Amino acid sequence: QVQLVESGGGLVQPGGSLRLSCAGTGVTLGDYSIAWFRQAPGKEREGVSCSNAREGGTSYADSVKGRFTASRDAVKNTVYLQLNDLEPEDTAVYYCAAVHREVRMPVECQRSRQQDFASWGQGTQVTVSS
Repeated sequence: QVQLVESGGGLVQPGGSLRLSCAGTGVTLGDYSIAWFRQAPGKEREGVSCSNAREGGTSYADSVKGRFTASRDAVKNTVYLQLNDLEPEDTAVYYCAAVHREVRMPVECQRSRQQDFASWGQGTQVTVSS
């Protein structure tokens, strides 16, 4: 059973940066495609990034491309989402989600349905405000 724990959220001014972490227990996260989703108040949850373990590569939503970067640390069994040049519109609860690499996902897996991801973290709040 995959257990995911996010951390790293907080309050930051516009133009600032944060690094979100998603630590995995019980499994090796390298065997999983990992997506980051976010949900702002009153809005639907949207995928912002996905590292596809089956197809390879990482994809990003257009709204965050060039500002957000996903990475993995195999030793720490943790994935990260670096958020740079943050905007008030980035305010949301951020979630990491995982699905085993055996499951065929779209190359841009952040466009996948939420239900395609079997495991979710509890979320971490990011607030961008002056």
